[in-house]
Amino acid sequence: MHPTTTKRPSYYEELRDKGYSRRDFMKFCTMMAAYLGLEASAAGQIAKTLETTPRIPVIWLHFQECTCCSESFIRSSHPIVADIVLDKISLDYTETLMAASGHRAEEAMKSTMEKYHGEYVLCVEGSVPTGADGVYCCIGGKSSMDILQECAEGAKAVICWGSCASNGCVQSAKPNPTGATPIHKLIKGKPIIKVPGCPPIGEVMAGVLVHIITFGRLPELDRVGRPKAFYSKRVHDTCYRRPFYDAGLFVETFDDENAQKGYCLYKVGCKGPSTYNACGVMRWNNGVSYPIQSGHGCFGCSEENFWDNGPLYRQMANFPGFGIESNADKVGMIAGAATVAGVTAHAIATNLRKSKLISSHIEEGREAEKEL
Repeated sequence: MHPTTTKRPSYYEELRDKGYSRRDFMKFCTMMAAYLGLEASAAGQIAKTLETTPRIPVIWLHFQECTCCSESFIRSSHPIVADIVLDKISLDYTETLMAASGHRAEEAMKSTMEKYHGEYVLCVEGSVPTGADGVYCCIGGKSSMDILQECAEGAKAVICWGSCASNGCVQSAKPNPTGATPIHKLIKGKPIIKVPGCPPIGEVMAGVLVHIITFGRLPELDRVGRPKAFYSKRVHDTCYRRPFYDAGLFVETFDDENAQKGYCLYKVGCKGPSTYNACGVMRWNNGVSYPIQSGHGCFGCSEENFWDNGPLYRQMANFPGFGIESNADKVGMIAGAATVAGVTAHAIATNLRKSKLISSHIEEGREAEKEL
């Protein structure tokens, strides 16, 4: 996937010119290796690749979306994460971040598609309206569908940023008046990576790009096209509230005493048990927090059709745990009964030990009296 031209500077050369030290660069490489779940030695491979690889041209399109993916990306924890796209990957076209506008912007996009045909990466943020011949989202007199097909034709790979591009998000919720459609249903014959989330985590987005740059291929994907490095575990599996779930301790309403104690949010609609994402591990805004940590249940935004999967604040009918699927009330009852049984058993065992000890002391006293 590496460009054939050598005239463009490497990533490291541009980072150095930007003012980053070698130490900053190596910290970034180490961080990316860790996020990608690679061995420690992979940091050196990432560093070597970024030192020698010319910038990969990128065209970043925006359709039906709120730009939260771009906002998440530029506010990631390490400044190089933003620079890796904004300056260090040749971001030739993006309606949100580029300085050019009008005819100059269109010329930049056309030039990239012609000069780097088969080499550039196409990033798409937002769903595409297919209703009414696409009139709901036109840019420069062209429908978003026409623009997408034109740009995808010469792309090496397509990255779908966020839930809008990956699964349609709120625009495609019933009744879906614009016919909002995710990218993978419109583009065929191209490698496609889905990076869902509303928004996805900035470091996840950077990790996908760094993987492509370093290894020259797409990262390993799950059955729906998401990178396994970031979407292989449920939010539930890495949630710090998981011990309360296991103990059957749940928030009943958002303002109750259990909420103040930080109990599990399952009963107030948390979709963590059915949602695959790295939220609980990586978090947003320099790793400060994520929805569950802020006291709000997971919406399940990285899963398909999440807006239509029932009311957001209604508890799921079933969830996995304790070897079989149980409802929260039963789990609470079982956990409570188990706790009572455990306490009772402990008390009985303790009393038996004490009784034996007392009897032993009494018997020893009687034996001593006989000897006297």
